[in-house]
This record gives sequence, structure tokens and C-alpha cells, in this order.
Amino acid sequence: MKLLFDRNTWQEIFSSISKNKIRTLLTVIGVLWGIFVYIAMSGAAKGLDNGFERQFESVAMNSLFAWAQSTSKPYAGFKTGRRIQLKLGDADVLERRIPDIEYIAPRNVKGVFGGAPALVVRGLNSGNYNVYGDFPVFTKIATKKIYDGGRFINDEDIEQARKVCVIGERTQTELFEDGQEPVGQFIRIDNVYFQIVGVHKFVPGGGFESDSDIYIPFSTFRKLYNTGDRVSWFSIAAYDDADVIQVEKDVKAVLKSIHRVDPTDERAFGTFNLGEIFGQVMGFSSGLTFLSLVIGIATILAGVICIGNILLISVKERTKELGVRRALGATPAEVRSLILIESVFLTLISGIIGITLGAATLALVGALTEGSAFPYTNPTVPVPYVLGALFLMVVLGTLIGLIPAQRAVSIRPIDALREE
Repeated sequence: MKLLFDRNTWQEIFSSISKNKIRTLLTVIGVLWGIFVYIAMSGAAKGLDNGFERQFESVAMNSLFAWAQSTSKPYAGFKTGRRIQLKLGDADVLERRIPDIEYIAPRNVKGVFGGAPALVVRGLNSGNYNVYGDFPVFTKIATKKIYDGGRFINDEDIEQARKVCVIGERTQTELFEDGQEPVGQFIRIDNVYFQIVGVHKFVPGGGFESDSDIYIPFSTFRKLYNTGDRVSWFSIAAYDDADVIQVEKDVKAVLKSIHRVDPTDERAFGTFNLGEIFGQVMGFSSGLTFLSLVIGIATILAGVICIGNILLISVKERTKELGVRRALGATPAEVRSLILIESVFLTLISGIIGITLGAATLALVGALTEGSAFPYTNPTVPVPYVLGALFLMVVLGTLIGLIPAQRAVSIRPIDALREE
């Protein structure tokens, strides 16, 4: 420890480094490149995680969507090409037969793939907007952020089939003047008056929805468009610990059973498994993080070995100096510590520079991708991970420094003087 704060020790270290500037510089670059790669790739993986979570922050990660299509195989007397129609009662059957389903929301829509959008009028302003018929449980699957003073559809709206609606923030700007409070006002949806009970904020990634969509009670939608018990599709959220891929298979199997479809018919029902996609992205991100760790450690190790080689050369070049030091009374521990300090110093400096460059790169990438539509945001590496990598470098630098240190200790004063 005394050597660490000895001015002469550091003068010797810097003198040794200055004699091999190019060689030392190249070695330092090799070491810092390893931790730079680790920081950059780990940060990139974290940015992907954050971006995907932001993109789908309003939707349950373990969710999927299911809808009906046409059969591709004859079955039970039915011909190929039979059009399947989902029913409201299917939701109860699915929930009862599949214990892993936490929430299920039957949904209908006027617009998107449900026909032409609805004509919405307020005063002299009008526009065509998608209108969704929903149950309150839908917000358990896809969160709807409502502006202060408003609300979403509730159970009483469903029971009484109230003519109430929740409009989007863009709908508000197109139908209302600046400063006008829309909640409590009335608009005409396909010639039927609805009272506005809320305005929803738009959050990307919520499925097919946009910032101009209008939501009305499912029961009201059924009366307005005479849909009866027909359902356009189901939004389903599984429990967090459930296998969402298996839930998807179970949903299809149950729907095939209900609607008498060949169990091997893969075209009768369509699904979009957000949970599976999220799992794949998380798997890719974890793989990228692991790859960055492997590449980073391998590169750091290669660089640290180079430091060891440089110190071995340095020890050989300083044979006389070390021999004189021993002759003047330096103990083996002091000689060993001198070499180890130099090894750790070079490793530590390389690590700090590499971390700084990696952090600067991530900050630049974060600034360039901020606010973009690409699902990527805030690429960072947790501080404990960075400190852990730096600690590993110091440990490796110490271990690799033991080789030239032991070589220095083994030099006998008489042999050193004889070489000269």
C-alpha cells in the first residue's frame, strides 16, 4: 500500500509506459474496445427492451387477439369455405374452459375491417371515424388513458345500453373549437345522438386503435347497427405466468369445438399473439446481452493478456534496474507490487476510457432515436453491470500481472549486473 502512494513508484511506471508508447497505446485500445463493445451492445439490447415496452405500454404483454375466418376443410356435413361468425356466448365458454385466461373482451367495430367508418357530426363539423363497441373489461387488456374529468364505458352503460361515447383527442380537435370542453356535450353518430363522457389520450401500440376512435357500450353498438350476438373479435389477456402460446392453441381448439370446425383446420380462425412476439423480442434482447458479455469478456481478456506481454517485455528491458533495486534492499513483495500496480493501472485506465466512450455512444444513439417511430428508446446499462465489468477487468489485470511480477521477483541482483 505504501508503494501505491509513493511518487517514485508512479515516476517509474510512467517512465516505463513512455518507453513503449505505441505498444502500450495499442494494448490499451484492445482492452478498452472490449468494455466498449460490452457497454454498446448491452445498451442496445436495453434500448430495444425499452422501445418495445413503450410501443405496447397500453396493452397487456401476455395478450392475444382472435377472430373468425372461413373454413378450409369440410367437416360434420359442412362444406369448405363456410364463413364462421363469433358469438357473444363464445366468451363465456372460452373463459370457462381455459383457466389461464384472465380477461376476455368481445369487441365490435364500425370501420377498419368492419365496413365503412361512421359519420360523426357536431354542429357544422363532421368526419368519418371508427366506432368500437366495447365492454369495460377491455381496459384491463388495453389501458385507455382518459383526460381528467372524463371516464370510460362502465357496467351501467352496458346494462342500460346508454347512448354515451368516449372520443379520441384528435376527434376533439376536429369537432370542437379550441377551449371547448367536450365532456357532457352531444355528437351525432350515424344520425343518433350520443353524450360524450370522456376523451382518451392516444398511446401507440394499442392494436388497431388511433387517436380519432370513438368507443360506445357494446350493448348500444348492438342496437345501433343491429349486430345481435355477433362479435368481430376477442381481445384476450392470459395470466402473467401462463404460456400464452398454449393459450392461443387452446382458444383455437375451443372455438373449433363450439363452431363445429375440423380440429386440423388452421384457417378457420385467425390470431395475433402479442405475448409470443413480446417473448421473442425479449429472447432476442437477452441473447444480444449475453453475446455482448461473451464478446466483451473475450476482447477484454485478449487485451489484458497483451498488457501482460508488454509487462514481460518491460521486465526484461528493466533487468538491470530491478536488479539494482533488489541489491539496494527492495523486498520481493515490493518488486511484485510495482509490476502489479502498473498492470492494474493500465487495465483501469483502459476500462474507464472504454466505459466513457460506450456511454457517449449510447447517449448519442438515444438522442437520435428519441421521439422516433422506431421501437427503440433510452439505451442504457445498469450501473452495477458497469461496475461489475470494471471490477472484472481489475481482477484480470491483477491476475495477468502476476506473471511478469513473478518474473521480476525471480531476477537475482548478480545476474542483472552480469547482463550489463
